[in-house]
Amino acid sequence: MRYLLVDRIIECKAGENIQGIKNVALSEDFLEYHFPKNPIMPGVLLLEALIQLAGWLEASSSDFQNWFLLERVERCMFYGFAFPGDTVALELRRQLKTDLNVKAFSGLCSVNGKKKMSAEFSGSIIALAEIEDVEEQRRLFRFLTRAEAAK
Repeated sequence: MRYLLVDRIIECKAGENIQGIKNVALSEDFLEYHFPKNPIMPGVLLLEALIQLAGWLEASSSDFQNWFLLERVERCMFYGFAFPGDTVALELRRQLKTDLNVKAFSGLCSVNGKKKMSAEFSGSIIALAEIEDVEEQRRLFRFLTRAEAAK
């Protein structure tokens, strides 16, 4: 099973930063057991949403030649919960590293302006074509950014 945890990309500045949203729906199957009768979005899935956003930033910055692959989480702090019905604002910024083979990012998840999670992580870049159909990913990115609707 694969979770696509970015519902919309609001802004993307190639090679620098990206913003998106994740709408938490009560119908998402991961909420059934996390926790029974008191559903909250698992914190690790908030982290995964930021990691997916890093992938979209790398893809869009490289004409869909590259994708980000997580290798290390340097820091991850949780400040509160994301509940069904919440819209989680996702903000991600690329950090400069001295090692050119490593990409680093810092991210923030918030609901109604209140911080829920922050993280810093790094990893390597792989060829997008090795893991996905490039044209399908371009199409999905256009949908997530609503580029098709703007035409």
